Amino acid sequence: MGAEKKSWKPFQPSGDASGHGDERTSYGVVASIPSSKISVDISLPLPEMKLQLINLFKDLFEKWSSLDDSQVSVDTVSGGITNLLLKASVQETSGYDVFLTVRLYGPNTDLVIDRKRELQALPYLSAAGFGAKLLGLFANGMVQTFLDARTLSPQDMSIPKIAAEIARQLHKFHLVEVPGSRESQLWNDIFKFLKKAESLEFDEKEKQDKYRAISFKEICNEVNKLKDVADLLNAPVVFAHNDLLSGNIMLNDEQGKLYFIDFEYGSYSYRGYDIANHFNEYAGLDGNYNLYPGIEAQYHFFRNYLNPERPHDVSKKDLDALFVETNTFRLASHMYWALWALIQASVSRIEFDYLGYFFLRYNEYKQQKEACFALARKFISG
Repeated sequence: MGAEKKSWKPFQPSGDASGHGDERTSYGVVASIPSSKISVDISLPLPEMKLQLINLFKDLFEKWSSLDDSQVSVDTVSGGITNLLLKASVQETSGYDVFLTVRLYGPNTDLVIDRKRELQALPYLSAAGFGAKLLGLFANGMVQTFLDARTLSPQDMSIPKIAAEIARQLHKFHLVEVPGSRESQLWNDIFKFLKKAESLEFDEKEKQDKYRAISFKEICNEVNKLKDVADLLNAPVVFAHNDLLSGNIMLNDEQGKLYFIDFEYGSYSYRGYDIANHFNEYAGLDGNYNLYPGIEAQYHFFRNYLNPERPHDVSKKDLDALFVETNTFRLASHMYWALWALIQASVSRIEFDYLGYFFLRYNEYKQQKEACFALARKFISG
């Protein structure tokens, strides 16, 4: 996602149509952020999508009301299983290129993502130095400033130097205060997903047969059992990213600067859940959970998370406690994304085997649960 070696400058919002003062709306978004009712079709080939983006830019930003096709180029940065991330370059009359990031929401993602919660958090995360600045909103996405960096690969995250920096950034992220209830939303979200997942229907007989084989009574019992044990840990609640996979971490290699992006799953949650969810993402979408970090790699991360300035001063007691916390919530991460995948399997048009991903995550939950429960119970009993 690095910028080409040519004259470019950051986006300057002066002259936009909105012209409001710096007031916050009920969603927590600065009222001067322009918005459009235009929707961009995520399924279109890039050249056709580009034409829709040009119309969007003309509608959002008054200074670009006369844009034509020759001034705009669009490239794909990453295409995940929730969003499509694009880089747009706009050539202005001054001769400079302005780079933007366009995030397109996947279809029906409002079933699993609380957009109101996301938009409320964005200004506070931005003020704390996280992510790209929000420039505009439209029907199925947002426009943000361009970050001159590349997205990480799953393999990058396990490199000790990068892992330490992710841990330090996560420590800082967890200190951000976002208005609203400070209660963890994790179990509310999981039970909400469970309720939706219990009443799905699939057009394809093969998928419907696989779906009917799922025991939601078993899943409900597992969630309740896991919640009962996790509650006994009294884990700290923080504003968590909740989706810290490699595609949501960017790195400028020249400057060594690391960025977290895409906060759509962000909410108050348990710090151990956020860390465990990140560790689970070492497996990548292929789900190679043999890549889940071992104890030494975890402790390296914990040291830099718990005391970024003096990591070697962290006590073994604190390391052990966070190890138990993280590896208990490791199970909750599998359960969350398993249920999420079931819902996506019935509504998403993105080419991905969501139903297979449900079984991948739920089977990993079942494979790890005995060891994780035993670890937690031993710690709780003292």
